[in-house]
Amino acid sequence: MLLVESIRKIRQAYHRDKKPIRQIAREFHLSKNTVKKIIRSDVTDQVYTRTEQPRPKLAAFEERLKGLLSEDAVKPVRHRRSAQLLFETLQREGFEGGYDSVRRYIQQQRKETGGGVAAAFIPLSFDPGEAFQFDWSYEQIELGGIIVKVKIAQFRLCNSRMPFCVAYTRESLEMVLDAHIKAFSFFGGACRRGIYDNLKTVVTKVLMGKDRVFNRRFLSLASHYLFEPIACTPAAGWEKGQVENQVGLVRKRFFAKRRTFTNLSELNQWLQEQCLDYAATQKHPDNPLLTINDLFKEERRQLLTVTVPFDGYLESDAKVSSTSLVSFDRNRYSVHVSAVGNPVTVRAYADRLTFVQSGRTVGFHKRHFGRDQVFYDPWHYLEALKKKPGALRNGAPFKEWNLPESIEQIRSALAKHRDGDRQFVGILAVVSYYGIEAVTQACTDALAANTISRDVVLNLLSRNDEEPTPTADPAAKLPVLIIPPVADCRRYDLLLAGGACATA
Repeated sequence: MLLVESIRKIRQAYHRDKKPIRQIAREFHLSKNTVKKIIRSDVTDQVYTRTEQPRPKLAAFEERLKGLLSEDAVKPVRHRRSAQLLFETLQREGFEGGYDSVRRYIQQQRKETGGGVAAAFIPLSFDPGEAFQFDWSYEQIELGGIIVKVKIAQFRLCNSRMPFCVAYTRESLEMVLDAHIKAFSFFGGACRRGIYDNLKTVVTKVLMGKDRVFNRRFLSLASHYLFEPIACTPAAGWEKGQVENQVGLVRKRFFAKRRTFTNLSELNQWLQEQCLDYAATQKHPDNPLLTINDLFKEERRQLLTVTVPFDGYLESDAKVSSTSLVSFDRNRYSVHVSAVGNPVTVRAYADRLTFVQSGRTVGFHKRHFGRDQVFYDPWHYLEALKKKPGALRNGAPFKEWNLPESIEQIRSALAKHRDGDRQFVGILAVVSYYGIEAVTQACTDALAANTISRDVVLNLLSRNDEEPTPTADPAAKLPVLIIPPVADCRRYDLLLAGGACATA
């Protein structure tokens, strides 16, 4: 096969210098047929193409390799074996050839069956406020001194490309609801459509085509914020390609190195700052003269706004034990003792729990994600403590009760008395009426006067409890007297006579 330089010289010698073919063949040491072929074909370059690839060592394993490729063809892409794994499989069965021959054969087979053909995509365009995209990502960080994998809820406005990220330790439904509430608060409103993949927490059932059965609670969120949820075709991530690309961008840009945070609140504050910094400095891909933040300001005017945020909780029913505890998510939480014997409704938020019974709240706790832990609120047991004050000494809810310092000093002083527990419980019983600040001040005054007892504290509270000043004159509401009364002391003498004289 001749080089491009040799072909150029042969063509110049014949067409420009008018040399005969025989002379050209003699000068370049080529056959006359080769010279004729170059001149008549007008080619300027020769490329060798192999029509058949010999496989002396792979030939005996071709059928086996075809069988392995056929098995992988019916599997999802992420579950298919790579060329390296297939090569190692053949090696274990006695193949002595090289990896390149196996790789070339696999590429050829996949190209013939259509598996190696690159897919073509159509670029999408969205109007301001038309749609947002949502997805989860997973990142490893150091949280409170422990290496954990956090779940990042990622939102992206399709028109302006404005990002928003918020982190959780789980991706359950209440986390999805809370993420949407925070995202719409950050954006200043919601778009008309939301694009999702088929999350189990969002999509209850996948039907034909684009039809889906969405979670009832999630539909309540969509109805509140006036957007229409749309689920992608299964395994068609390109239908929400913007947020898919954002997942990689956040991983490379925000979590290129392992980050360290004290708690989730600090992490989420940092994520919000990073999103704002990125939007302020990054040029918009469709309008390089403007930043993402510039277009976001324009799109913000088109977002749908609501006056009241959604109440993003997930409800479930639970029993109250005889010790006034409710089991939820592998932990136990205390509720008011009046709830014992009746079921309660647990409203689980992303960061807190509310316990409701017959329309009234009987408990409120910060949510914990550990296991087999018990969380008490000592005030829940106050009514039972009034009947059993001795439980104050060894009762589990009161072991780590953080009371104000002056109340703790009163407790220590009363512990020396025979009825000290009962007196201290009597002081605690009036907290619901006077408030913890007023009781704390009364205890401080009792300690200063060195007169420590329940009666003294209650007396100080009653003296400090001033009745509210009436806003209007009470006499203004009395009926008007037509006949004014006359003071006549002789009426008392008539009354002493008795009988009819009393009314004379």
